[in-house]
Amino acid sequence: MRKLIQKQCDLIESPLKAIITISMVAVISGCATSPEDLTTAYVSPLKYQDYNCDQIVSEMGHVSNKTVSLYQSLDKKASDDSTQMTVGLIIFWPTLFFLEGGDGPEAQQYSALKGEFEALEISAKEQNCDKNTVPQSPEQIVKEEEERKEKEKKEKGGSGKSGPWTTGML
Repeated sequence: MRKLIQKQCDLIESPLKAIITISMVAVISGCATSPEDLTTAYVSPLKYQDYNCDQIVSEMGHVSNKTVSLYQSLDKKASDDSTQMTVGLIIFWPTLFFLEGGDGPEAQQYSALKGEFEALEISAKEQNCDKNTVPQSPEQIVKEEEERKEKEKKEKGGSGKSGPWTTGML
């Protein structure tokens, strides 16, 4: 009798493990990719061969601003998915089925804009544009912004939060 019960439990347990494993793989693959991990789409610099330096610099500014904006949006999505994943794994795994993540059109647009900026950089070099007029790359802007936020956080006492819990009033 004991062996029969054990066999029935094994039969139930094995498919259950498979279902959970497959579900977890499906859920994890649905998370949004961090913008740092997205590849750059190739854009030919020939697209800008007829632009003069002023036009190249102007276009670089527009592309850079849009790229930074998309970076921030994608970074927030990836962070939110990561948080939701952590909470789901620790507290209640069925909530993972409701992850919204995945890489949507914004991720594709971000990759394309990174490629546009690289093509513009090449065109600016080929046209011998003044380096002082060429805008910073989106990566440089994001890095400086993160460094600025980190510096502000340290100046505020490390956590960036205030109140009785963080100031030692309790």
